[in-house]
Amino acid sequence: MPIYNAAMRYKEEGVPLVVVAGREYGTGSSRDWAAKGTRLLGVKAVIVESFERIHRSNLVGMGVLPLEFKPGVSRKTLELDGTELFDISGVAGGIEPRQDVTCQITRADGSSEEIQLTCRIDTLDEVEYFRHGGILQYVLRKLAAAA
Repeated sequence: MPIYNAAMRYKEEGVPLVVVAGREYGTGSSRDWAAKGTRLLGVKAVIVESFERIHRSNLVGMGVLPLEFKPGVSRKTLELDGTELFDISGVAGGIEPRQDVTCQITRADGSSEEIQLTCRIDTLDEVEYFRHGGILQYVLRKLAAAA
């Protein structure tokens, strides 16, 4: 099934999506539409080994949670195959720049493991953008409050 159709099916079913990738995620696609497309597909978080600088910032601006594996950990060392479920905790109560979050990975056979990830929301301004669901929502709320 095409990615778009799968994403829309998950969206209808209320299933949030997570992208898992390697190094320098977003390289060559750091324009804002790459992050907008990610958000429009229903992706709530991206877990990677590292980010391209501008794309990471654009993800935050779109309200997508950028997360990095700890050094020495990757999708390969975890032997991820795409059938896993991810439960990310530690962000609902508020976020601090570069805080650790817990991710429980549940495999198709029912086994699970917890790993720590670094939240790559790097500044207090980015915390505010993310808290509002993205930079557009942040700006609109600021404008509405000033009126």
